[in-house]
Amino acid sequence: MTTQGSGQGALNQQQQIFVNGQYRPSSDDTQFPVTNPMTGETIYTCSSATVQDVSEAVETAHTAFKTWSRTSPSKKRAIFLKAADILETYIHGDAPDILRQEISATESWIKVNIFATAGVLRETAGLVTHIKGKLFQQIGPGPQSSAIACPLICGNTVVLKPSEKSPKSQNLVIKALTEAGLPTGCISFLPCSPARAAEITEFAVKHPKIRHVNFTGSERVGTIIAGWAASCLKKCVLELGGKAPAIVREDANLDDAVEAIVFGGLSNNGQVCMSTERVIVHKSIADEFKQKLLARVGSLKCGNHMLEKDISISGLFTPTSATRVLSLTKSAVDAGATLLLGDLQIGGPNKTIIRPHILEGVTRDMRLYHEESFGPVMVLIEFTDDEEALNLANDKIDEKASGKSVQVRIIVFTPSI
Repeated sequence: MTTQGSGQGALNQQQQIFVNGQYRPSSDDTQFPVTNPMTGETIYTCSSATVQDVSEAVETAHTAFKTWSRTSPSKKRAIFLKAADILETYIHGDAPDILRQEISATESWIKVNIFATAGVLRETAGLVTHIKGKLFQQIGPGPQSSAIACPLICGNTVVLKPSEKSPKSQNLVIKALTEAGLPTGCISFLPCSPARAAEITEFAVKHPKIRHVNFTGSERVGTIIAGWAASCLKKCVLELGGKAPAIVREDANLDDAVEAIVFGGLSNNGQVCMSTERVIVHKSIADEFKQKLLARVGSLKCGNHMLEKDISISGLFTPTSATRVLSLTKSAVDAGATLLLGDLQIGGPNKTIIRPHILEGVTRDMRLYHEESFGPVMVLIEFTDDEEALNLANDKIDEKASGKSVQVRIIVFTPSI
C-alpha cells in the first residue's frame, strides 16, 4: 500500500484519489482547485474522480468484502486501535495545518477533531464482539468517522466521496486506517469536482453492488439522494441539517448551562449538523441566564485564526455561506426581532468571518425560526412550563427550509452489508 501526504509540506501537494490500495490521479487526470476559505487562495489541486473510477472502486470493494467479512473480530479490533493511535500522532505533523487552512479550524477545534475521531475508532473497535443489530450512540463530532467505522467493523467495505471543500482533512482517516493495515480494497477515497458530483453520486447510489448509502449534508441534496435510493429500493441513512434546541429549566445550574450551550452552538463557528440554534429558557431565569450567556459569548475572541492567537470564532467555510447566514439574521431583525449580540457585519480577507449573533423575539413567520443557519447564530425563546418547552422544541421545521444550501460533507457507499 502507498500513503500520501505524510511528510512536511504535504498540504501543498496534489491530493489524489485512493483506489485498490493506491493513491493515483483520476482516470482522465482532471483536477480541481481547493481553496483556503479565509483567504480565497488556492491551497492545492485535487484529482476529480470519474464514473470509471467509482466503478473500479466498487468492484474492488466487492472483491475485498469476501475476505474482510470473514476477518476475525480480534484482527479488526487491532487494526482500529492502531489506526486511532496513528491518527493521534498526526497532531504533531501536517494535520493541524490542513485543518487550519481547509476549514478555518481554530486550535481547539483541531484538537477536538483529531482526538474525538480517534475516540470513535477506539469505541467502535470495542464493539466488534458486541454487535447485536443495535444503533450505537455517536461519540463527539466527526460523522465521517462513524459512517466509515461502523460499516467496516461489521465486516463491510466502504467507498467514500468526501466534500470538495476539504478532501485532505477527510483523507486523514483514510491514511490512518491504511497505515494501520486495513486490507486493500476495504476503503476507497474518491474526491471529485462540484461539476461531477451529481453524475458520480447518482451512478454510485444506483450501482447494483452498492447495498447501503450514508449521506451527510443538506436537506436539498439529501432529498435527491433519497429519491435515487428509493428508485432501486436501497437502504439509505441521511444526516441532514436541523434547528437543534436546548431547554434550560428553572432548576438548571446556569453557569453549566451557559458553557454547554456555548460549546453546542458555537463549536466550529456553528458549522455542526446538530449545533444548538434555539435556546428555550424558563421565564423565571431568563434575565439572569441571558446576562451570563451574553457575557460569556461576548468574551470569545473572534478573528483571523491564521494571524492571531487564541481565536475561538474564525471564518465560515465559504463567503457564500457567510452571506447567507447574515441575510437570515438581518431578515429577522428587519421583521422585528431584537439583536442582543452581534454587529450584522462580515469581516476577514475573504469575507467569511461573522461574530456570534444572539437574538430574541424571533417568531414563526421569520426564516431564522425555521431555517438552519449553519453559522454562529442562536435564538432565545422563553417558556412557562415543561409542556410548552417540549412543544417549542418539537415545533415542526417549515418545509421551505429544505431549499437551503449547506456544505456537502461526505457520502459513504457500502458495497456489501
